[in-house]
Amino acid sequence: MVKESTIDINMERLSINNVPKLEKLSNELEHEQATSLYLRLRKYEGKNTSYVEIRKHLRELIERFEQEYWSDSSKITDEQVKESDLAEVLVHAENEFNYKRKELIKNKLKESGINQTDLAKILGHRKGYMSELINGLRPFSKEDIVIINRLLKIKLDYLIPTFIKQEKAVHIKRTLETISKSKIKLTKKDFDLQLT
Repeated sequence: MVKESTIDINMERLSINNVPKLEKLSNELEHEQATSLYLRLRKYEGKNTSYVEIRKHLRELIERFEQEYWSDSSKITDEQVKESDLAEVLVHAENEFNYKRKELIKNKLKESGINQTDLAKILGHRKGYMSELINGLRPFSKEDIVIINRLLKIKLDYLIPTFIKQEKAVHIKRTLETISKSKIKLTKKDFDLQLT
């Protein structure tokens, strides 16, 4: 089992345009992200038939991963279960963030008297691509985020997820413990840096 459990803020590797290129899932987080994407795409298959092939490939990736790491219960470790649980929490937080961002953008568009198609034109995207961005199927570019921030007056904190990769969060915690003069104190809320 790959030890690394990271969350890629932009979900680049599991963005729908990259899924067909993937040969395997590397860790529990990718497995959880792939499963989440597989379930979310079901809703959109009727609107875009290309999602059918993407879902089929995701299903194959998920099944291979589960066969390799979860099929023999005697080989499942406590660490593997812990990693899987953490991945589930991270993906849930990511999905919740994407949903809240989507609702906020939609409400701000309505207040502004424009719709998603208008926003697509402003950003230079086609309508379907804009829908994928808003629904969290593709990552927004930095430029898109800045334009939405300025155009709709949405705080960047609500547009950019503030997840930190797990190994970086662990490094920060350990380093802070070794710095004797540090006045930085993590609260209970801050303690899990990955989700803050």
